[in-house]
Amino acid sequence: MASGSPTLVWFRDDLRLADNGALHAAAKSGRPVVAVYVLDDSPGIRELGGAARWWLHHSLAGLDESLRKHGLRLVLRRGPARQAIPEMAAECGATSVFWNRRYREPERKIDEAIKASLKSDGMEAESFAGTLLHEPFRVQTGSGKPYRVFTPFWKTIRGNHPPAPLPAPRNIAAGPRLKTETLDSLCLLPTKPDWAGGLRRAWTPGEAGARKALRSFLSERGDGYASDRDRPDREATSRLSPHLRFGEISPGQIWHALHTAVHDETFAGTGHDAEKFLAELGWREFCWHLLFHEPRIETENLQKRFDAFQWRGEPSERTAWQRGRTGYPIVDAGMRQLWQTGWMHNRVRMIVASFLIKHLMIDWRDGEAWFWDTLVDADPASNVANWQWVAGSGADAAPFFRIFNPILQGKKFDPAGDYVRQFVPELKKVPPEHIHEPWNAPDDILAKAGVRLGPTYPLPIVDHGRARNRALAAFAKLPKD
Repeated sequence: MASGSPTLVWFRDDLRLADNGALHAAAKSGRPVVAVYVLDDSPGIRELGGAARWWLHHSLAGLDESLRKHGLRLVLRRGPARQAIPEMAAECGATSVFWNRRYREPERKIDEAIKASLKSDGMEAESFAGTLLHEPFRVQTGSGKPYRVFTPFWKTIRGNHPPAPLPAPRNIAAGPRLKTETLDSLCLLPTKPDWAGGLRRAWTPGEAGARKALRSFLSERGDGYASDRDRPDREATSRLSPHLRFGEISPGQIWHALHTAVHDETFAGTGHDAEKFLAELGWREFCWHLLFHEPRIETENLQKRFDAFQWRGEPSERTAWQRGRTGYPIVDAGMRQLWQTGWMHNRVRMIVASFLIKHLMIDWRDGEAWFWDTLVDADPASNVANWQWVAGSGADAAPFFRIFNPILQGKKFDPAGDYVRQFVPELKKVPPEHIHEPWNAPDDILAKAGVRLGPTYPLPIVDHGRARNRALAAFAKLPKD
């Protein structure tokens, strides 16, 4: 039987039992545990978008179900956390509070303030690693500076294996029951209207769903990952990103599971597939390390010369992009996939981002905000860093003059048009040779496919060639490095 004062375990972006350093330490102590989650409304906390709030609701429900198997319940409160955490510690008589570290600057400052407050009251407050493969303050260049280029960063961490994942605690002593908000009272789900039907069909949030997605990728979809991951018409990606976003699985768990599968020859793919997948995990890590050291990138260009870029920001064109009505099928398919499922294939994310920034010359921050609201995997670091990467304004960024041709991108990565047909059904009868540029299709082909350009599917809102030249001319006016 547990003895001693309780330990408060504060869950955040780590909604799992396995490989959870804070929970593991609390359970190992043998003292009673009180598990809490705070929907924090502190200044500086970026409110989750609608799709992520939907995911959070179901992830919290899954975590509570797992905790109840150990006799615990997840205590839910609203923020600000600086007030809620000390209050709950006092309510249950806790003498220690454990959590896993966060790396965005506003959250770090909140955690530092709470830790100082708790310690001044004579309590133990301890934080643990659990969100990244390596701590950002420990990975540096030979000159002692943060990395700004991915390749040397990846070379540094690739050979440095993260610690082995911690098992889920077998026994957790339950602490006192605290008053809790109901999950429904947090109002995370859409109601009027309930637009989440597509999300429900596409996803299974929670730690169990994360484990299933990882097993499926390792045993079934890893084969050909290195080449097929760019094909939105194929089921070739891991679909682990939202599970990682909410910490239902840790990057360390994925890293070690992949290495074990390769060693045991149970991984469906080749060594090259495994290395490419690890590099994608490394890119996520790079984005977080970048945000840790350069918190301003959330709202500012990392490369200051882009501050002089003359954005157009035409509202009607922004709306057409958001609704998947640009007249470019691969762009429209991606934006509709996002709206329907809360997710978009990575290659298509680059295509639609390039289109918004360079064809429409709309500020990357507008696109980042739309993705933040509509992605179930809207990640504070990856979302910002990837938008700046496409814009050419970030670290190790693609050059601005690399402007994706949406027609050629569609033909290359969705050659038969299957992806377009799935999400742009008004084009489903258009033959493959015309589906990525239906405005060039003969009239009889369009008539047979039931397509009337304008009434049933829009004509392109901009001409690719002219839009490209306009963007390059604007870029040429920027001050040099």
